[in-house]
Amino acid sequence: MPEIPDLECVREVLSDRLPGVAIEAAEVSRPIVVRAAAEDFAARLTGARFESVARRGKFLLFGLSTGTVLVVNGMLTGRFQHVRPDHKRAARTCFTLTLSDGCELRYLDERFMGKVYLVDEAELDAVPQLGEMGPDALDAELTEAVFLERLRRYRGQVKNVLVNAKFIGGIGNAYADEILFIAGIHPFTAVKDLDPSRRARLYGALHEVLTWAIPIVRTEMDAQLDRKPRDFLRVHRKGGDPCPQCGATISEVSPSRRVTSFCRSCQPS
Repeated sequence: MPEIPDLECVREVLSDRLPGVAIEAAEVSRPIVVRAAAEDFAARLTGARFESVARRGKFLLFGLSTGTVLVVNGMLTGRFQHVRPDHKRAARTCFTLTLSDGCELRYLDERFMGKVYLVDEAELDAVPQLGEMGPDALDAELTEAVFLERLRRYRGQVKNVLVNAKFIGGIGNAYADEILFIAGIHPFTAVKDLDPSRRARLYGALHEVLTWAIPIVRTEMDAQLDRKPRDFLRVHRKGGDPCPQCGATISEVSPSRRVTSFCRSCQPS
């Protein structure tokens, strides 16, 4: 699913392109992802101008001149395109906004798992999952002390905690694997079994991985918003390959149908 590095790059591109641009028309072609009647969705968007594009965890928030916010949780396969109208429309395009800059903003979703909301700015916390989300993983206020204090509240396996948006927002399956690899922590270790030094390493690895990944994703995405670069990752989905640190074979297991990749040598416990 899109995670912080992907969504940060999408936010950067759209923040450069959309503010001040008006929505001239809105078309809903796959209503299943829109949490509003298609007619109401189109009517509330038409005539509004984009004022801002923000990200909170895995949500993109499009602030509009009407005081309404277009909230998109792309889930597993949600993507955007900002393209000319003659660009071939993908079969799984869910909605299309015709813009005053001569382009279209399209949201496409291969599995129709995403959720799209239109809410007043004051009602953002009523959006499912958004109001319950912990601090964003890149929030400057998520200091090591805050991170460690929040971690004390959890007793499950460390990977499950990392991807729990109530703990921190923005980390999913792929980058949890990368963070735990850099921290040298086995993904199925219980949080209660982590000593203080490994807890601190986990916080350091969180920022190291995101700082490393974002510029790579930015380069590989090259403003093509519907791309999701993953080939550069060191362990995620690299089961059977040699570990880049020690050369041992990377393990890959799928508990609860979620792929987890790790090095048993570098992450023994």
